[in-house]
Amino acid sequence: MKSKVIVSSAIMAVLFGNVDAHEKHQTGIQAEKGNAVKAAFDIVHSKISIKNNVATFHMAVAKQAGKSKPTKTGQLAGSKVFSYVWPTTINSYEVGFEKDAGILALAVTVHPDFDDTPLFDENADGNTDNDGDIWHSHWVVLKPNEVCGEGALAVVDIPEGETPRLPKTWPGLPILLDSPGWQPIFDKESIKIKVAFDKESQLADIQYDGVTAALRVNESVHAPLLCVVDVFDVASGDLSLPGKVE
Repeated sequence: MKSKVIVSSAIMAVLFGNVDAHEKHQTGIQAEKGNAVKAAFDIVHSKISIKNNVATFHMAVAKQAGKSKPTKTGQLAGSKVFSYVWPTTINSYEVGFEKDAGILALAVTVHPDFDDTPLFDENADGNTDNDGDIWHSHWVVLKPNEVCGEGALAVVDIPEGETPRLPKTWPGLPILLDSPGWQPIFDKESIKIKVAFDKESQLADIQYDGVTAALRVNESVHAPLLCVVDVFDVASGDLSLPGKVE
């Protein structure tokens, strides 16, 4: 069982450009069952497939994907985020951030204490700022941050006064997070989400993994704002990003 986020040497190598590509191609990542306390976060399979310029991100868990959500606390600081995540080797530049900003991951998240998709009304009630308790998608850029704990990852903060390159659907938070509006689909034990890229070439030779995790908003609500505090399961077992796109 994985209760802490420890950045493996393999993922550090991917982050800083020193990893050799895995030679063995595979159809997704078959994961060992029984590595998470909650079946909804116990990964059994992770996959990314591509057709033309559309990437389909898929994850299967032991049971009831999406059923478990954080308890609402009534405040932003210290609140939790539950997530299904695909860390990738896609360059952050391809989705609108600066080049080589960190580990780019697609995340499907839920967090009842705040809303970070200001362009979308997920619950169709005419209000765009009360939808955090509905599963939704993000691009996030991750890097190790010792403030979150030894070897722990955090969503990269934007230092005060800096104006980096950001996607058009950036939600305005001072972190490298995008809210593109790609709709996740939950079906029993599986999660699927389709993402369109401008060009098929943006998806060439990428590698990936699958992770289920809890993140927490820091008490300071910045520097860092969002830490990965608990990894429920990792498809590869070691965050080595062995998956090859189909």
